[in-house]
Amino acid sequence: MKQGFDNEKYLRIQSEHIKERIAQFGNKLYLELGGKLFDDHHASRVLPGFQPDSKLRMLQQLSDKAEIVIVISARDIEKNKVRSDLGITYDMDVLRLRTEFRNRGFLVSSVVITHYNGQSSADAFRARLDRMGIRTYCHYTIEGYPTNVALIDSDEGFGRNDYIETTRPLVIVTAPGPGSGKMAVCLSQLYNENKRGVEAGYAKFETFPVWSLPLKHPVNIAYEAATADLNDVNMIDPFHLEAYGKTAINYNRDIEIFPVLDALFEGIYGKNPYKSPTDMGVNMVGFCISDDAVCREASRQEIIRRYFTALNHMAQGDGNEAEVNKIALLFRQAEITPEYRKPVGAARARAERSGVPCSAIELADGTIITAETSALLGPSAALILNAVKHLAGIDHSVKLIPQALIEPIQHTKLTYLGGRNPRLHTDEVLVALSVLSPRDELCRRALEKLPELNGCQVHSTVMLGEVDHKIFSKLGVGLTCDPAKKH
Repeated sequence: MKQGFDNEKYLRIQSEHIKERIAQFGNKLYLELGGKLFDDHHASRVLPGFQPDSKLRMLQQLSDKAEIVIVISARDIEKNKVRSDLGITYDMDVLRLRTEFRNRGFLVSSVVITHYNGQSSADAFRARLDRMGIRTYCHYTIEGYPTNVALIDSDEGFGRNDYIETTRPLVIVTAPGPGSGKMAVCLSQLYNENKRGVEAGYAKFETFPVWSLPLKHPVNIAYEAATADLNDVNMIDPFHLEAYGKTAINYNRDIEIFPVLDALFEGIYGKNPYKSPTDMGVNMVGFCISDDAVCREASRQEIIRRYFTALNHMAQGDGNEAEVNKIALLFRQAEITPEYRKPVGAARARAERSGVPCSAIELADGTIITAETSALLGPSAALILNAVKHLAGIDHSVKLIPQALIEPIQHTKLTYLGGRNPRLHTDEVLVALSVLSPRDELCRRALEKLPELNGCQVHSTVMLGEVDHKIFSKLGVGLTCDPAKKH
């Protein structure tokens, strides 16, 4: 996969910039962490070369001075919101995040439940955390937030929230996903710290949108696609433009909240140390792009991927039409269509000819490989076999897995496991190849080509099962599916 991002440069200049911000505020800094800390797969997809754990590696240098507060919205608990990349609910992800952070040497001091209004599901989650010995705090919905500054900056607003007890100079505030209320938690803490005579600062560590890239750069458009369910909108930061006469990109929620932060800082310090929402950030990612063309192309693919994901969610009853329509509008800004993604047209064309579900993959050199459903193999399993055979120089007519091996597997699936689909999935095909590889040179050569699928793009004319999704994810393959269910 072509690289478009200098990760080592990013680690170097980003860590220095955060250290400077900590020094600016002295003893206490609340650092709002946007996006994912150690599994930022969106960033690694749109900025090829960015490592998913880059932010974690950088912050580990400060782990002895830092503690982590995890935020989750009661609304997300109530509706069982799921992280689409991991397939787990936000409340389960809080526990996963806590374990991951602790395993990496971070102090996780507490969990904050935001937008709390007595939801029974939130109460149950809080009780579970209490039984595990995890300190939990509640922050409440404030009527008129974020525009009712007089109420917000009062004992009936932020003053009503639980005060989060912290002990270290750097408090990293993070969450399973966007819209959890991280910024409100930070601002509430500034208010309550001030009430207790403690001077504290705030900064925002968020990768997207990239403030130093143009508004309509595909990397920034891909961020809008990723947050279409929140209806985030990238905007030119008007405060930054007025203060410096320079264009910087931010998004609507940060711009809307800035007057609140401005008023709060004036109450705490007498004046706001920041002149714009962009000033609040510490993001240096835009200065580490080494190949703009590569990142533009990767971002266009991500926009289309998000579109198909939204379509699939809607087909399964989990999404909404507004999200799909918003991403469709972003196509015009990025000057693309779903067919810009080459495997889409190839898979659909083969399905039209064959009348059965099909799939297609675009390899690193631009070669398109297709496959179709058969009595023995599903479209994904057939596609992986066809792709690795091509990469290994094995003739397409060669059957790597003999029917005599496939049939017993099918018998077990149907007779002993109660399955209805006799076709082999991707994981079963890979296991079969592995079993054959010690004695079969062709199977061994085919397996050795699996790493070359990393970064390749796949499209299926039907929605795939969880197993196939996980296999493609582990292989580093970008997957999209038409919103059609298998018959």
